[in-house]
Amino acid sequence: MSKTDRILRYSIGVLLCVFVYVIFVTLHERIIQVGDSAPDFSVTADNGRTVSLNSFGGKVLVLNFWATWCATCIEELPSLDRFQRELGNSGVVVLGVSVDKDEKAYRRFLSRVNVAFLTTRDPDNKINAEYGTFKFPETYIINRDGKVLSKIISATNWTDDKMMSYVKSLL
Repeated sequence: MSKTDRILRYSIGVLLCVFVYVIFVTLHERIIQVGDSAPDFSVTADNGRTVSLNSFGGKVLVLNFWATWCATCIEELPSLDRFQRELGNSGVVVLGVSVDKDEKAYRRFLSRVNVAFLTTRDPDNKINAEYGTFKFPETYIINRDGKVLSKIISATNWTDDKMMSYVKSLL
């Protein structure tokens, strides 16, 4: 057997191992659904506070994954901001988790929009990976006991009467 044949067989073997690994990981990837317990996380918010799922005990958490480069995310932010302003004193907390890699672009964007809700950046995609989130925006409504009550994929009008009534019914 020639040296080229051995290299080719070795390369095919390595590629086959990588392929099997990718399939294994994909099949075992956890995607959080309604009724599941929300995965815990710990992250430093932009206000400097370290927050985790337990930080919101006694409140309904609206966990929103977004990015500055996502047009539908940007479209959704004003209503999400008004939603937080209206329900924030009622026991609802919005946490916006940006998946932006570029911190400067993220900071510039937030300085322009000045949202009322708590924000953080997760450039390594650790939190959204725990939730199985890969489309943005994606939002989870989590009750006081840490159960996922709703999962919303795509932009939503958070100040719509039906949405406001639904969230108020959770309080």
